[in-house]
Amino acid sequence: MAFKFFAVLALVAAVSAGVVPVQQVYHAAPAPAVAYAHAPVAVAHAQPVLAKHDDEYDPHPQYKFAYDVQDALSGDSKSQVEERDGDVVHGEYSLNDSDGYRRIVQYTSDPINGFNAVVNRVPLEHVKTVVKSVAPVAVAAAYHH
Repeated sequence: MAFKFFAVLALVAAVSAGVVPVQQVYHAAPAPAVAYAHAPVAVAHAQPVLAKHDDEYDPHPQYKFAYDVQDALSGDSKSQVEERDGDVVHGEYSLNDSDGYRRIVQYTSDPINGFNAVVNRVPLEHVKTVVKSVAPVAVAAAYHH
């Protein structure tokens, strides 16, 4: 530890004696005042960008998918179904919330109405209640001196 201290001290002494050059720190000068002149402004009109015809591009995409998770061990329960036909999407997903309700969301999306969702919450039929039993503690042993 003493060696590290003396090494740092020797470096500081060498820098202050001018043996080791130290890089100068420069600060930027304040920016000069800018004068604005009003002149005619040229406006460029953008040309439409034509999409490159690609074999992977689908002008009318269509798909359907669904998944369902039912885990009896953890109680995890969720599902989703979605269908797309062009620019119109319909779907529904559901999951069990931690407060004993099932959240069911039905949604649609289209170019005219945008995205819309309806959320419903339904109480679960069987809410698991966790009850902790506390073992009796020998209180007299704690006060025994």
